[in-house]
Amino acid sequence: MSDIAQEAWRKYLIQLQVHPLRTKAITAGCLAGCSDLIAQKISGVKRIQLRRLLLIMLYGFAYSGPFGHFLHKVMDIIFRGKKGSKTVAKKVLLEQMTSSPWNNFFFMMYYGLVVEGRPWGLVRSKVRKDYPSVQLTAWRFWPIVGWINYQYMPLQFRVLFHSFVASCWAIFLNLKARSSVTIKAA
Repeated sequence: MSDIAQEAWRKYLIQLQVHPLRTKAITAGCLAGCSDLIAQKISGVKRIQLRRLLLIMLYGFAYSGPFGHFLHKVMDIIFRGKKGSKTVAKKVLLEQMTSSPWNNFFFMMYYGLVVEGRPWGLVRSKVRKDYPSVQLTAWRFWPIVGWINYQYMPLQFRVLFHSFVASCWAIFLNLKARSSVTIKAA
């Protein structure tokens, strides 16, 4: 690793230790912005939609990073002192039955109402139509990520790891949200 990258990583780790919530929120916002930029490029947008990009970054900064920070703290409180594969499985199961459905629902609502500015009725019907397939896909993908996160990641890196993988997941959600809008507009 280059000296510049090593120094940046060292400073990031210091910030993560001194200001964990703020650092995780900023990281989640930046990664959410990167994922939206990629999603916009993949979907063939001619000009980057700056408003959309900033609103997705706001979602990462104001919701996703803080939510992850507190989720992992609560999980460590619930499972304090417990280790091993059974505990990891219980953490993954609890996360998949609670925060996974909520986060996917919340993102779809936020995207429709705030990012796209669509009326409540359209967003509600879109969520009713697409949510089951989005959540079923999430249950095929996220348990593996959760297992890796709880089994191998130290507490201070869980939100970073989760945010990085979530940026890839957000590309999928963005494209899913966009594809049905494009179909309806056509």
